[in-house]
Amino acid sequence: MRQALFVISPAGIRHLHLLEEHCREAAAAYGWRPELLVTTEGERSAELHHDLSSYARQGGEKLVFAVGGDGTVRACAHDLARSGVPLSIVPRGTANLFAKAIGAPVDLRQALRAGFAGEERWVDMAFAGGGQPFVAMGGIGLDAAVVEATPRFFKEHLGWLGYAATSLGQVVHPGTSMTVRLDGREPVVRRAYAVVVGNVGILPGGFTLLPGASIDDGLLDVGVLQPRGLAGWLSLARHVVAGTEVSGHFEHFQASKVEICADEELPRQLDGDLLPHGRCLSVEVAGRALLVRVPRRGIPAAPGTF
Repeated sequence: MRQALFVISPAGIRHLHLLEEHCREAAAAYGWRPELLVTTEGERSAELHHDLSSYARQGGEKLVFAVGGDGTVRACAHDLARSGVPLSIVPRGTANLFAKAIGAPVDLRQALRAGFAGEERWVDMAFAGGGQPFVAMGGIGLDAAVVEATPRFFKEHLGWLGYAATSLGQVVHPGTSMTVRLDGREPVVRRAYAVVVGNVGILPGGFTLLPGASIDDGLLDVGVLQPRGLAGWLSLARHVVAGTEVSGHFEHFQASKVEICADEELPRQLDGDLLPHGRCLSVEVAGRALLVRVPRRGIPAAPGTF
């Protein structure tokens, strides 16, 4: 029988037993045998890595659901990359950036339906130094500092507004001299607050930071944030909300390999998961490395049905 593995992050889920029941019901309705794996030890645990790797190597038809946020998706993608085992997403995190990029429904029943009856699509992944994968966005500087400073309560109860509130206290810090090398070309040196590397171009809240970014173009989108003063931040914010390119306070590049080095140790993050502080961050794209399930076009799901 076909096997469907549900990797569930319990963070922020109020009625875990009801969610598990819906997952089992949906699997049975589509003729799959469900297996539930709740990440009580965390999404980066060696046990989860072992279980996912073993599952992907097993024979037979397989399907994995990441029930959580970008961190849960990242953990699943790490072990499913180039395996041919499709990944479906049930968005239950704070940002859900990758889920938004592939059009995964927020509604539980429709998200499950997209996994069992949707279309398959190959998308890119990104790998930071040491082979650490991410699917949405990584960065060094201000973006990681906001992730680091945002209290867990804000993340779970305020969502993207929690990040926004925390960011107000971070922009007062001066920028740092950063050197960015794209595909081995001549380096770009800027005094910046952050350099972000995106496989997707959206921020928490659905705002667009990197217009035109695509998850299957074989390229990374790189944003260098360098606003000057309050006017610069207001101009940048206005363009982000409008989803338009901005000049002067922000630069946008594309490359398949990105190397960033700062003059001092800074916070770093991948899909909202913090790395140890460091001076450098190198990232390389892996084109069409992950198979995902997305809603079938032209056939909208009726609410309340599988």
